[in-house]
Amino acid sequence: MKIPRRKFLHLAAGAASLPVVSRIASAQVYPTRPVHLIVGFAPGTGNDISARLVGQWLLERLGQRFVIENQPGASGNLAVETVARALPDGYTLLSVGPASAINSALNDHLSFSFLRDIAPVAGTMRMPNVMVVNASFPAKTVPEFIAYTKANPGKINMATAGTGSTLHVFGELFKMMTRINLVTVTYRGGSAAIADLLGGQVHVMFGPLSESMAHIKAGELRALAVTSATRSPVLPDVPTVGEFVPGYEANSWYGIGAPKNTPAEIVTKLNGEINVGLADAKINKRFADMGGVPIVMTPAEFGKLVADETEKWGKVIRAAGINAE
Repeated sequence: MKIPRRKFLHLAAGAASLPVVSRIASAQVYPTRPVHLIVGFAPGTGNDISARLVGQWLLERLGQRFVIENQPGASGNLAVETVARALPDGYTLLSVGPASAINSALNDHLSFSFLRDIAPVAGTMRMPNVMVVNASFPAKTVPEFIAYTKANPGKINMATAGTGSTLHVFGELFKMMTRINLVTVTYRGGSAAIADLLGGQVHVMFGPLSESMAHIKAGELRALAVTSATRSPVLPDVPTVGEFVPGYEANSWYGIGAPKNTPAEIVTKLNGEINVGLADAKINKRFADMGGVPIVMTPAEFGKLVADETEKWGKVIRAAGINAE
């Protein structure tokens, strides 16, 4: 039977639109089963906490569990590789943080490209680190610390949580901009670094605010400055490093990523729901307790943040001659 031309074109047009309609329908019902949110660090870290807050919010909004899977190892690279290799269907997501951007510049032989293989979905939180010293350390301000270090070259130790950690590169940026010599002491994680800082075995650390806050309030550590561009609401009397070292700024930041080629409709849906959550008072309070603030962004804006951070820390890593362990 011969189909009239007009009817044939109508049917053809309808058939061509089926994939688009299918994708839109899929995004509307997504998710239909639990979503796995992979975290490359241990429970209790900023990366983990922000992921759990977002996961709980999405559960309440979308009616499906967002299962937090902690896959620590290789400074977060194991988790990134897991997500980079996952099906791009929206059911495997990544909790993204500064380690991934730093690792992109630190490691030349990874089996994946963070910028190429992980699609940006949404930002969640920005949080400063804090420059802290043992309470008995002679310097009480950043200028005093710089002067004391210059007067004692090669004698002041800086604790890091591993090569290429934020503690490391934030400190390296400070060293470069102030032209001082700090001896880097590498630990297997921030807890061990804080323990030795409390014990006086090392002298300074550029640690996450959330991990140092209790010791600062107890008078065991002295906060000299926060690393963000503006003062932290939880430490309003503590200046920024930039008040003494113009141009210095370093932040920890977190967000959500997905495998490349994840349907745009799913990325858009997740972005919208997460951004609604970032306006929620309970989530804001939890971020504030950690010294963080929400970052509401489109996927493109979050992608630019990640790219800018990757470029920034790449320059510091190359200038400092830092190599992966």
